[in-house]
Amino acid sequence: MKIRLTIREALTVAIVLVVIAAIAVPMWRTHQLRVRRQDAIDSLRAVQVAEDEYFGRNARYADEAQLRASAPQALSAKALSARGYYQLTLQKSADDLNYSVVARAIPLEGELTETRCVELRIDQNGRRFAVDSERVDRSADCWR
Repeated sequence: MKIRLTIREALTVAIVLVVIAAIAVPMWRTHQLRVRRQDAIDSLRAVQVAEDEYFGRNARYADEAQLRASAPQALSAKALSARGYYQLTLQKSADDLNYSVVARAIPLEGELTETRCVELRIDQNGRRFAVDSERVDRSADCWR
């Protein structure tokens, strides 16, 4: 059985495929960015939990080396988020009673670049902050 398409039918199929692709590609990219942001959020929360546990035992917050030694799952040796999309940095006060953990998006060549939630941060009180590539506050958007 042969299937014969007229030019009009072939054009209709092509247009439908283009419309589907025009909708699906941006949605897929948005999904990928959300997955990457969740990687940063999960990693920041893991560090927060590890810092709280350390504080409970030592009455002060840990620096990066102490945190790696006491909870290796919280802060990797390379200080990357679990999937490697964000660079993690622990900033601690001189008196060891305050800290903040910053996750900065790592630009990936040839892939989707994060511009909306470039930097996420959480502190010892659980306050959450985020900025985009223009340094505009995006805390409400990025921490959903």
